[in-house]
Amino acid sequence: MNVSRPFIERPIATSLAMIALLLVGVAGYLLLPVSALPEVDYPTIQVYTRDPGASPEVIGSSITSPLERQLGQMSGLKSMRSTSSDGTSIITMQFDLALSLDVAEQEVQAAINASSSYLPANLPYPPVYSKVNPADAPVLRLSLTSNVLPLTKVEDLADTRLAQKISQISGVGLVTIDGGQRPAVRVQADMAALNALGLSLEDLRGALGKANVNQAKGSLDGSRQSYAIGADDQLTAAADYRDLIIAYRNGAPVRLSQIARSVDASENDEQAAWTNGTPSIVLDIRRQPGANVIAVVDRVRKLLPQLSANLPASVHLAVSTDRTATIRASIADVRLELATAVALVVMVIFVFLRNLPATVIPAVTVPLSLTGTLALAYAAGFSLNNLTLMALTVATGFVVDDAIVVIENVTRFVERGAAPLEAALNGARQIGFTIVSLSASLIAVMIPLLFMGDVVGRLFREFAVTLVLAIALSAFVSLTLTPMMCARLLKPGSQRHRDDWVDRINHGYLRALDTVLDHPRATLALVVATALLTLAMLAAMPKGFFPRQDTGSIEGVVLGPPGTSFVGMAVLHREVAARLARDPAVAGLSAFVGIDQTRPVLNQATLSIDLKDRRARDGIDAVMRRLARDGAGVAGARLFLHPVQDLTLDDSTAPSAYSLGVQSADAALLARWSGVLVDALRHDAAFANVQSMAMQRGSQVRLRFDRDTAARLGVTPQAIDDVLYDAFGQRQVSTLYTQVNQYHVVLVSGDRGADLAHLLSGLYVNTASGKLAPLAAMASMEVVPVPVRIDRQAQFPYADIGFDLPPHTSLGAAIAELERVKRRVGLPVSVQVSLEGSAALFQDSLSREALLVFAAVVVVYLVLGVLYESFVHPLTILSTLPSAAFGALLALFASGTPFDVMGLIGIVLLIGMVMKNAIMMIDFALAARREQGMSARDAIRSAAALRFRPILMTTMASLFGALPLAFGTGIGSELRHPLGVAIIGGLCVSQLLTLFSTPVIYLALQRVEARRGAVRRVERAR
Repeated sequence: MNVSRPFIERPIATSLAMIALLLVGVAGYLLLPVSALPEVDYPTIQVYTRDPGASPEVIGSSITSPLERQLGQMSGLKSMRSTSSDGTSIITMQFDLALSLDVAEQEVQAAINASSSYLPANLPYPPVYSKVNPADAPVLRLSLTSNVLPLTKVEDLADTRLAQKISQISGVGLVTIDGGQRPAVRVQADMAALNALGLSLEDLRGALGKANVNQAKGSLDGSRQSYAIGADDQLTAAADYRDLIIAYRNGAPVRLSQIARSVDASENDEQAAWTNGTPSIVLDIRRQPGANVIAVVDRVRKLLPQLSANLPASVHLAVSTDRTATIRASIADVRLELATAVALVVMVIFVFLRNLPATVIPAVTVPLSLTGTLALAYAAGFSLNNLTLMALTVATGFVVDDAIVVIENVTRFVERGAAPLEAALNGARQIGFTIVSLSASLIAVMIPLLFMGDVVGRLFREFAVTLVLAIALSAFVSLTLTPMMCARLLKPGSQRHRDDWVDRINHGYLRALDTVLDHPRATLALVVATALLTLAMLAAMPKGFFPRQDTGSIEGVVLGPPGTSFVGMAVLHREVAARLARDPAVAGLSAFVGIDQTRPVLNQATLSIDLKDRRARDGIDAVMRRLARDGAGVAGARLFLHPVQDLTLDDSTAPSAYSLGVQSADAALLARWSGVLVDALRHDAAFANVQSMAMQRGSQVRLRFDRDTAARLGVTPQAIDDVLYDAFGQRQVSTLYTQVNQYHVVLVSGDRGADLAHLLSGLYVNTASGKLAPLAAMASMEVVPVPVRIDRQAQFPYADIGFDLPPHTSLGAAIAELERVKRRVGLPVSVQVSLEGSAALFQDSLSREALLVFAAVVVVYLVLGVLYESFVHPLTILSTLPSAAFGALLALFASGTPFDVMGLIGIVLLIGMVMKNAIMMIDFALAARREQGMSARDAIRSAAALRFRPILMTTMASLFGALPLAFGTGIGSELRHPLGVAIIGGLCVSQLLTLFSTPVIYLALQRVEARRGAVRRVERAR
């Protein structure tokens, strides 16, 4: 059966069908959303709760623990980790991949609702949950600064005039404001004046709460007219509060201005942001899932002039970070590499065939197949990202191979004197099964990638499916358009020059092959040795997770001494930021201080550093070493720097790149052994920047109540807590309502920064008799060391230990050394240590490497067995794999590239690539034996002679197609480099070995099969 005949005989219909495919592909390309990576739902949800002024112990017992009890009952929960710090509770949950995140969200909300009765009744910021996606970084960051207006006014403008307008733009998912300058009326109590007038903070709080209301008042409905009832019952500015009467003393009113200052200020005075050293308000803009990131940013940028016009002239709106700059550059580089790969493979065909019409054919069919794949990718809901474009670049070699096999076979018939139409019909018929076998085996290789069950597998699913679509479409084009174009473009009677260089190499190859066939044992020994060397090299190779990219952005974390105040941390952080901003490679820098969802403790601040164009600076590793050296000069500060990556799988906000968790039911035992482990890792050369946030200890002012005295005075612990919270908790005592927003009235002591002993002696509590009693009369004070945060995992005490890798140390080597350190320090059984985050994902992927390769081999064997109706022939084809794996590992080792996920995928792809040579050879050998009655040796020698040119062409085409991946230098090229190196190394070595090993193994298995057949015949004869 010749499936190509209808297409060859109907050239107009075939051409029109292909034009339609091209148009659909172009439409798909234009419609595909653009992003850095595929859209992947990470199975992580975070619950965030705030209670300003509460200590870590109070947060842990009153908020985190009730939430954990309810959240821990959810089905599908894989792990639950919590952090309780000053005023903040963060609970991070990871779920099984099989569980739908929509279902998980519903269960989380139900658990929060169930825990509400156990949470504090007056909680100012109830629990909220959000999905955590490490790759969902802000795509655009805007900064607002003003030399005239206070930042509270600037934030109000950002909230009311910018954030809502930007949120309405198509594709924008979330707009968040950082800088902590939300407007509020702050009432700063003068404790001495209060005490002198016999007033307490509770008296002040009650008066403030009752003086500002905003509620329904009804309406009047007369016989002719109805009236709504309104009143000036709100005080909306700090000046309105100054004349507020708080109480009467001796018949005279006591006004607020006598006992406190009311100022228009910020709701939380312990948050701040700076952009290039200037205090600022920052807007982070994130896109909706599946939205075109470039289109979203372009829409926001287009709106910026209009937004700026709506702001006062003194407010400056600027773009501080545009994430799409690197995405655009990375996508452009991959497109260039794709175009270069297509040009190189077309050049390879011309060099081998030296026939312009024959070269034009793949120049048409290859881009057509790739363009058509984009339409299928759009239909599948994919995006145009680094991985799908990388898949298309890799697919260039696969796609052109199909075209080469068909063109070379048809050309061979033409060279023998056949008419082009006859040659196309016969050549396509003869090669049709080979094309199907090649495509089926290549698709079979991708099947294990499609069913990888972890997050890495989900991330690379688009890569694998795009390859499968390209291979399938290429097979269709090669059996339809390619033979039709051969019939129309090839010239009758065209012949190659007699001393063609390929013929000379072919003759030399056949002479060498005859020698090898005469000495099969040496070849078989070489194959076995190659397999053993491959295993040895795999064990010895340094192993990593993903290559580190230079995206032009760096994230930094500055750690101050535990217990550092906000003011002290702000000074420390600004000094570090100022030093880093002076580096010639830095284009812009944003700095953030204060507790929020990403910074759970006050002594942890963050930096976002944008670098200049790569052509105007050193590599990112050199820049980070220089910045780290500059930051180290600030006393009391520890600086941690990490390059922003397109491929991010870790949801941790820890300072270090990698982390491990230590857990024990005994908190004291945990503290002891986590300290021992930290010390051991700090003295080990395989680890750098070892630290543990859980081991940080700050200071706490602890009050001890004299309950007898307090009871005699009629004072309850609740009353004491209320006074303390009024003074030091930034307590929200009232809400101001306007037409555009809501603001709070915040009560604090005006002496928050004074001496501790003086503060406590100045606090008075209402007694049962209505008089005031000094707090010092019923409580004593001591300063004790306490953890600055309380960490738990699965509701048990937990400590994190973070670490970075020194130069030239692989992650695999560090993890192996960690196991040795654990044995050396003698950890007890009751203390468990486990890798977390990306280190844990690396360990999981490492454990699946052999399984992935084995699964690919098994699937390919099954497919080939079905196609050839043989148990033996698939083994001959699969015998090419050890040499390819050996070549890939050798190339990675020689180039100093660790064996990582990209290298592993390269080896999986090589399984399909190198099998093609054996398939083409075995197909022709089987046909020669079946149709011409040749002996096994003559058949395989004839097949080797006939298929030498297409084998050489396809290998060189795949090799040249991988060159842009291996030697590209653009943004994101680090991610593609290991893949290209592995493919080139594997193709080079396998090309040298399999041209000889395949015939030898074919004959060896044929002899085994012949002996088994003879034995069966003898047994049947008996």
